[in-house]
Amino acid sequence: MILTVTPNPSLDRTYEVPALERGEVIRATGERMDPGGKGVNVSRAVAAAGQRTVAVLPLGGAPGALIAELLDAQGIEVAPVPVAGATRSNIALAESDGVLTKINAPGPELSAEEQELLLDTVRAQSRDADWIACCGSLPRGLTPSWYADVVTRAHAGGARIALDTSGRALLEALRARPDVVKPNAEELAEAVGRPLATVGDALKAAEEVRGMGARAVLASLGADGQLLVQDAGAWFAHARVDAVRSNVGAGDSSLAGFLIAGGSGPEALASAVAHGAAAVQLPGSVMPTPADLDPAAVTVTAEIPLDRVLTEPVS
Repeated sequence: MILTVTPNPSLDRTYEVPALERGEVIRATGERMDPGGKGVNVSRAVAAAGQRTVAVLPLGGAPGALIAELLDAQGIEVAPVPVAGATRSNIALAESDGVLTKINAPGPELSAEEQELLLDTVRAQSRDADWIACCGSLPRGLTPSWYADVVTRAHAGGARIALDTSGRALLEALRARPDVVKPNAEELAEAVGRPLATVGDALKAAEEVRGMGARAVLASLGADGQLLVQDAGAWFAHARVDAVRSNVGAGDSSLAGFLIAGGSGPEALASAVAHGAAAVQLPGSVMPTPADLDPAAVTVTAEIPLDRVLTEPVS
C-alpha cells in the first residue's frame, strides 16, 4: 500500500483552449474537474495502476466534500482530516500547443489542533504502508520544518518516505534524510542555488542534494527525461512522446510509477518515465492506466549524456 500525504489539496478545474489571449473571451474546447494536489495525484495514479492507496488530506467546506466524493469514485481510500477553512480551488488553462497556465489559490490556514490531527492521522494510517509519499506545498499554519517532522516520525515507525516539495520545506526535510526526493529542474536549481544548463549540471546538483541528506534523488528534467541518483549508481532515462496534451499531474504520475516499481534502481526509473510520458498525452490531469503505458518507448542508460543541453534550462 502506498500512503500519500497532501497537506494542501485542491479541487482542480482544467479547461482546454485553442490559445490564451489576454483580455479576450476564450471558448474552451474541453473541461475537467478533478481532485488535485500532488499527493492526491500520486494516489490517483497508483489507483489507476490497480494498486491500493490511502490518501491523507485536510478537507473543508463544499470543495473538500467534493474531493472526497471524487476520490471515492476512483477507488481511493480517503483518510480525511476535517478543517474549518474551505479547501482551495485551482484553475488550469491548457493550450493546444501544450503550454499550461495555472492559477493556484493559497488554501486554508490550519490551526494548531488541525495540524496535530493531521500528524496523528498520518501516524495511524502508516502502519500498513510500503511507502509514504509526502507531496506539495504546505498550507498556511504549517512551518517549513513540518515535512522534516513527518520524515523523522515515519522512519521511527519503519516506513520509507518519498518527498516531493520545494524551497525551505525541502531544505529542512533533507536534514531528516528522506529515502527519495523528486525535484524538477527548477526546484533542483533552487536547492543548490545555481542555474542548470545541461544534464551534467543536473547530475551534479542531484549529487549535492544527496550530500544534504537525501538518500536518493529522482530528478525530472521535463521533456529531456529523468535522472535517478542513489547509492547503487546513477541512471538517465527518456521516452518518445508523440503529442503533449497536458502536463498537469505528469510528475505525480511519474512518482507513482517509481514507487509502484519498488522505488529503487533502473527498473523503477523506467516505470517512472513510462508513467510520466503516458500522462502528458492524456487530457487534464487524467492518470494513465497500464493500457496507456508504452515501456518500449523508454530508454534507460547508465551512460549519462553530461553535455546534453536542457531543452528548458533553468537560469
